[in-house]
Amino acid sequence: MISALLQRSRRGSAPRFIAIELGVLALCSVAHAQTVYSGAGVSAASITPTVVDFRNALGTLNANVAGSFAGGRREINWDGVPDSFAAPNNLPANFFNVNSPRGVVFATPGSGFQVSANAVNPTSTPIEFGNIDPAYPTFFAPFSAQRLFTAIGSNVVDVNFFVPGSAQGALTRGFGVVFSDVDLANTTSMSFFGAAGNLLGTYFAPASGGQEGFSFLGVDYGVASVSRVRITSGNQALAAGSTNLDIVAMDDFIYGEPLVAIPEPETYALLLGGLGALAWRARRRGAAPA
Repeated sequence: MISALLQRSRRGSAPRFIAIELGVLALCSVAHAQTVYSGAGVSAASITPTVVDFRNALGTLNANVAGSFAGGRREINWDGVPDSFAAPNNLPANFFNVNSPRGVVFATPGSGFQVSANAVNPTSTPIEFGNIDPAYPTFFAPFSAQRLFTAIGSNVVDVNFFVPGSAQGALTRGFGVVFSDVDLANTTSMSFFGAAGNLLGTYFAPASGGQEGFSFLGVDYGVASVSRVRITSGNQALAAGSTNLDIVAMDDFIYGEPLVAIPEPETYALLLGGLGALAWRARRRGAAPA
């Protein structure tokens, strides 16, 4: 249909009609191009330049308030979570959309989510998920002191995007995570999904080369096109006695400002027939469509 419209435009269509055809063609040809930011090392300094590059690509850090900014980025570093929502207590799935509006709601096949305890806390809970297994503080280290994040009962977390402080679905242009203690390549991953639930791509975090090492993985699609990200951390959930597998915790989440969801390019293609018919009727009446 696109080629037919262009052929008609070449046979003398009004300039305004040509503009509509080309505009629709541009909308339909939008691709999910992406830039991947990846790095790993034994210290936080090893990944800091890559993290900074990703932050700069997404734009200015926005305030943790309800509503959507026109651009920029949001971040979660877990350190402002109150003790009442940190280990040994679970973190509500919607904490970062309700309590501290940043436009994300979590889901997991497991039983919940947990943020690690601070060194000083009212229940004397061990840091870095030592409450789950006493060896874990020797496995994990925070990128931004001092809390970490994990799902409970699963190594899978879905991050769903909303206009901050609302129930309105949103899209982000990019998303990145700092991981702690990635031992195996091609195991810890992030899968990105579009507005229609379509898989945009799956990417793997690099191994960090030892306990308490750091890995960063971020993907920027350039335009707001991601409605959900599925994070798979290592090959086993954090659990008592699970120390011989690839156990991975998470720190900073960095992502583009969640924006009001708009149709995917495939949806614009469905509009093409209607626009073409409108233009044809206008031409029959001797005028270009307004």
